[in-house]
Amino acid sequence: MTLGRGLLRDEGGKGDRIVPPTGFTAQLTLFSAGAMAFLAVFALALALATGRLADHWSTQLAGSVTVRISAPADQQEGQVQTALQLLRTTPGTGEPRQLPQDELATLLEPWFGPDMPVDALPVPALIDLPIRGDDFDAEGLRLRLEAEVPGAILDDHTEWRRPLVSAANRLRMLGIVSLLLITAASAAMITLAAKAALAANGQVIRVLRLIGARDLTIATAFVRRFTRRAAIGSAIGTVLGVGAVSILPDASAAGGFLTGLGFQGWDWLMPLSIPLVAAAVGFLATRWAALNMLEAVR
Repeated sequence: MTLGRGLLRDEGGKGDRIVPPTGFTAQLTLFSAGAMAFLAVFALALALATGRLADHWSTQLAGSVTVRISAPADQQEGQVQTALQLLRTTPGTGEPRQLPQDELATLLEPWFGPDMPVDALPVPALIDLPIRGDDFDAEGLRLRLEAEVPGAILDDHTEWRRPLVSAANRLRMLGIVSLLLITAASAAMITLAAKAALAANGQVIRVLRLIGARDLTIATAFVRRFTRRAAIGSAIGTVLGVGAVSILPDASAAGGFLTGLGFQGWDWLMPLSIPLVAAAVGFLATRWAALNMLEAVR
């Protein structure tokens, strides 16, 4: 009764000889693991990049408020000085700064072009007020401005910040969901490949059972081979994916969202976990498929 188990353990423990080393099951497992790992690298990069983007937008926009002063030309400078004095005495804030004409021209350039004379436009005065402490009261400051500077409007960037941060967080969630779907698809493909290999070796399995091999011993042979294939295929796909991500433009090159979809710092080590996850998925999927199919054909 131990002959079957002995056959599976011979030749230095290479008991997975009953699994076909070549053929469509091997190619399917290697290709699917590699393709899914390649896609997982980009999904991981998307999740990490959008997380950084959400934190950046939230921190940057929450770190300051803007006071916009619209008044007749002969009154605007006086209201600006009054607003500056009021802002300097506001708790939880830093030194207010009125934006000069060249910065206003830069802000308006996307809409009016670089040649538009800003001085000829009725552009309101803008004051940037940095937030330095938790005791800053935006609503209280808004009421003070309404009472003392009639032409002043406080903008705490809430209307801009909320949809931007929400969009970035949703993109991060999309990246995480994509990783989960890739993992599920990998498990399904490996399960199909393992069942196909089991079906192709049905005669060998019956012989092994006749000479005493247990189902767990037979399944272990398939698990070992398919886990190795999943790990090798995903390692190749991960290397290709990381190489593709590395040639994407850096975020500092243009400052836009689509130029920051890469890894930064220690994030480059995270793709190393993809082959490990793929091997674990291959192990679990193959073990489940083998034991269930062997039990069904008993």
